[in-house]
Amino acid sequence: MKFKHIYLAACLLTLLYSCKGNTQPAHDTGGDAGSAAQTPVTVTSIADSAMVDYIDLSAISVFQQKNIVKANANGYIQKVNILPGHYVSKGEFIFSIKTKEAQSIGNSINVLDTTFKFSGVNKIKAAGNGYVTQLNHQQGDYVQDGEQLAVISDRASFAFVMQLPYELRGYVKNNQNVQLVLPGGEKLTALVSSSMPAVDSLSQTQGIVLKVNSTNPIPENLVAKARIIKSIRPHTVSLPKSAVLSNETQTEFWVMKLINPTTAVKTGITKGIETGDRVEILTPKFSANDKIVITGNYGLADTAKVKIVE
Repeated sequence: MKFKHIYLAACLLTLLYSCKGNTQPAHDTGGDAGSAAQTPVTVTSIADSAMVDYIDLSAISVFQQKNIVKANANGYIQKVNILPGHYVSKGEFIFSIKTKEAQSIGNSINVLDTTFKFSGVNKIKAAGNGYVTQLNHQQGDYVQDGEQLAVISDRASFAFVMQLPYELRGYVKNNQNVQLVLPGGEKLTALVSSSMPAVDSLSQTQGIVLKVNSTNPIPENLVAKARIIKSIRPHTVSLPKSAVLSNETQTEFWVMKLINPTTAVKTGITKGIETGDRVEILTPKFSANDKIVITGNYGLADTAKVKIVE
């Protein structure tokens, strides 16, 4: 009887241990398998928008024509009526020179003949409108006939010269409008006026003259950004750049498209132009209802299991 009780107790303990061992693994492996297979992603759809393909080039402000003010006699500068940076008008008095003969004789001739009214002073006037960019002499200096006194930059000759790579010459025509962006963000509309008859031997760029009308004076040697439009798409299909994936050599491009709420498939695409954060999609033709993965798509395999999150 004693052995019978011991045998029953041993069987009961064995049964309890077996039930505990069988139920524990089922509880541990039940819930994590499904959630681990799904990658959280966000999705977007295609957009119909206008896109512009352009290139940015450098353009430098210059005065194409500069008037050289020269002395018209040997003598001493008696008066200087300009300063560097001043704007002068055509015909404005800027220099006076007293000849060396008049400086030596003085008023002796006028004392002998009061009707002669000899002064020996020559006045020099500006030949055109512009800014004084160089002043070579001051009052009291002795100068010789033909010596340079100042340089006046002709305001009418002001322009920007854009350096255009020769292979892009087909995108720029005479009388074409070009947008200029100055340092600080100011935008101007320039007109293509002419082209330089030579190219730089090293950079193979051609100078393009851009005329501008600005209410504010623009200094010389200012570097602006000229925007040349290559093509315009008024209505085209595009996606955010983050939705487009590529291989290491960027020879193949694809997106992850949802075929149902939990499955994304790899779909090859052909890109068009890129503007800002948008990419034009030439092929295939997506519909407005198609959902494309925009975040969480990096490294996803074909027919990956995903979970859409807000």
